[in-house]
Amino acid sequence: MTKALHRRQWMAAVAAGLWPISALADTPPEVRGLMPSALLSGSTRFSYWGFAVYDASLWIQPGFTAREYERHALALQLRYLRDFTNAAITGRSIDEMARQSKPTPERRQQWQQWLVASFPDIKKGDRITGFHRPDEGALFLTNGRQTGIVPDPEFSRLFFGIWLAAGTSEPALRQSLLSGQTGS
Repeated sequence: MTKALHRRQWMAAVAAGLWPISALADTPPEVRGLMPSALLSGSTRFSYWGFAVYDASLWIQPGFTAREYERHALALQLRYLRDFTNAAITGRSIDEMARQSKPTPERRQQWQQWLVASFPDIKKGDRITGFHRPDEGALFLTNGRQTGIVPDPEFSRLFFGIWLAAGTSEPALRQSLLSGQTGS
C-alpha cells in the first residue's frame, strides 16, 4: 500500500470521526518512522494496588482486528511512572506470558535471555515501545533507541498478549487499549 493511500484512509477515518486529529500529533517519532500509517487505538493508565505503574498506548494499522491481534503489525508503548529494574520487568513479563502457554524450562530461559537483552533498568519517565511484527518477532526501543530484537513470532504473540490476548490478567486495560476497535 502506498503512503498516499494510507494517508487517504487516515484522513477518511478522521473525517468520519473515527480517529481524533490529535492522534497523529501524539504519535511518537519511532512509531511514525516504523509504522507511518499507524492509528492510535487507545491509551490508559495501569495501576497496581493503587500505585500508578505506567501509561500505555496502542497503535495499529488500518484493517486491524482485535480478535486476531497476532496477525497484525502494531506498536505498544509503555511510559513508566516509577523506576523498575530489568529483573522486575523480565520476571513479570515471563509470568504473564506463561499464563497464556505452558512453557518448558528451556523456553522460559530463552525468554529471559531475550528480555534481559532488550530492556535496561527503567527510570520514571522512560518509555519502552514494542513493535509486534507478525511472522518475524518483536522489536523493542527504549526512549526511541533500539534495545532489542527477538526473532521469534511465538514470543512476540505471547509478549503482546500480556495486554491484548482475550485471556489477559488485566481485561480493563485491554479494553481501554482496544477502545477504538469493534469486535474485540
